[in-house]
Amino acid sequence: MEKLEHIVKFLDSFLNINHIKDDSWNGLQWEGTERVEKIMCTVDAGADVFQHAAKRKSNLVIVHHGNYWKNANPSFAGANKKRMEILYRHNISLYAAHLPLDMHPEIGNNILLLKLIGAKKSTGFFPYDGQFISFCGRFTKPKKLDDIVNKINNSLGITCRVLPYGTGTVKTVAVISGGGGYTGFNEAIKAGVDLYVSGDTIEVFHSAKDSGINVIFGGHHATETLGVKELAKILSKRFDVEAEFVDIPTGL
Repeated sequence: MEKLEHIVKFLDSFLNINHIKDDSWNGLQWEGTERVEKIMCTVDAGADVFQHAAKRKSNLVIVHHGNYWKNANPSFAGANKKRMEILYRHNISLYAAHLPLDMHPEIGNNILLLKLIGAKKSTGFFPYDGQFISFCGRFTKPKKLDDIVNKINNSLGITCRVLPYGTGTVKTVAVISGGGGYTGFNEAIKAGVDLYVSGDTIEVFHSAKDSGINVIFGGHHATETLGVKELAKILSKRFDVEAEFVDIPTGL
């Protein structure tokens, strides 16, 4: 058992949550019991997610996509009431880490995505708020595109969407988990990489074909399971708590 304040202090520091501007209100978003025995790490906040936490008797839920965002109505009404009442009834705390978990140099979604496909970090990628939130990578030995696709599919339990319009053998890659959008794609073109890997599918069929670049879309949810999964392992080792990753897929 560990005090909530000790875990929150560690997370705030380890994830460096104030290092970058974010639409998410990163950090402790809802305070429950002061003593934590069990932690559930997952991707999203939501009523179904919180019900899972209650059934598992978790005292703290750590998510990548939290409940409170700077462009959303924070009123305790509607969907917010439906969600937060569950946390209130079961005395469960909620902690969120959005961009800080994407960009973390050790357990971030992006660095882990790069490691997953076997590439070594080379340069920063995707500038935002005066810093890079992701990475370009290089393979020690060039890899076949099909092998990279199979690795992602098998590791994340998904079926990627692929635009195979670059070289069949890949030497360089740029990654951005979740929603890289058109900005991420255009930054990959600018970087001159052989392959761009992201989450959300965007309409770049002709742009990818005409530019001669390979693109892999692994889904927003799946590409952002990596950070919270690794965070659960770290918390289990550091504190006298049980921390588990629970995947609640969205299909997106």
